[in-house]
Amino acid sequence: MKPPRLPLPTGLLRLSLALSLAVSLAAALGGCASSTAQMAQVRALAAESAKLGAWHDLTARYRDTYAREQPYLSPEADARERAQDAARRAASADFLRIGRSVQLYMQTLGTLAGDNQYDLEDQVKSAGTAIKAWPDSGLDERHVNAYAGLTRLLAHALGSRYQERAVRELVQAGDAPLQALLDAMRILLRAYAGSNDNEQALVTGLLEVNIPYRNTPDQRLLATLAKVQLRALRSEYRLIGRRLALTARNLDAIAAGHKTLLAQLQQADDTAVASLAQASAAVRASQHQAADDASLSPAP
Repeated sequence: MKPPRLPLPTGLLRLSLALSLAVSLAAALGGCASSTAQMAQVRALAAESAKLGAWHDLTARYRDTYAREQPYLSPEADARERAQDAARRAASADFLRIGRSVQLYMQTLGTLAGDNQYDLEDQVKSAGTAIKAWPDSGLDERHVNAYAGLTRLLAHALGSRYQERAVRELVQAGDAPLQALLDAMRILLRAYAGSNDNEQALVTGLLEVNIPYRNTPDQRLLATLAKVQLRALRSEYRLIGRRLALTARNLDAIAAGHKTLLAQLQQADDTAVASLAQASAAVRASQHQAADDASLSPAP
């Protein structure tokens, strides 16, 4: 027969209850602290990923190709390029909308995570303008559908009242269309690079062919000026090519950062916070590299 269990003295019972309460409170506060730190990293990642100024600059440069080429075109080539210019300008409007949609997604994500610097409702409404496929550029129906889906998702997300749950739901539902739009932007950057190469071949080719014919005593000044211009143009096209490559790397970092966010949001601990901090740092580094290179590039 077991001896009867004696009740704890009142003082020890109170001490035991106090210790249990302290442990529970510490666990709750620890979870709250991890969650707060996690939301801070979500805000940081979203803020860095929303910096897409290079995309807008490079799209504007692609749009204005004809204006730069026109002085170097023969009458036959001018007629051909003028027709392409109209199509290029129409398509570029949709290309800019894609970049703006990705920006709005990141800004909305930051807002849901506690960033109050944006008032996005009117911008999300204006982003509802549909885009269309431009097969010649590589922009297809998959990207068009992703744009429409992401826009609908942002309009729904802004009405949410529950911060952390809203962040998780947006990231889970938004990853697929976001990745599709980032893929579209990388495809378009390759189209921009091809356009830059074609423009370089046309413009510098004309100068390279004609300079020897002007390098005579009576036209030496003209030949010298043409050589200076040729050197500057080669440098310009090389810098634009490098900026296109760095912008593509930045999009890669954003895509990888969002995948990390998708994987880590289900756990609010120090490991998740550290992973998000690394993803944010990678995006920031790619942004800074692209920005430093942009300072050397000519205006679009």
